[in-house]
Amino acid sequence: MSGNVTATQKSKVTLSVQQLEKLIRKVVHEELLEFASRRQGILEWHEESPLHEDMVNISERRKKGELKFHTHEEVWSG
Repeated sequence: MSGNVTATQKSKVTLSVQQLEKLIRKVVHEELLEFASRRQGILEWHEESPLHEDMVNISERRKKGELKFHTHEEVWSG
């Protein structure tokens, strides 16, 4: 807020459920992007770790068509 503004103004906003869901998705998306950009290297694992083995397994199952992942648009376009 600008240093010159001293009074606050109250407003009433009416949103549909769909509009509210879209707004929530946008806020969560922005927060996750900010968090991810600050937490570089948070998902590091060694090839011997069980997590690495699981991730390789998931990747292989996806290539075989055994798994379906949602696209960015499907997740965030509400």
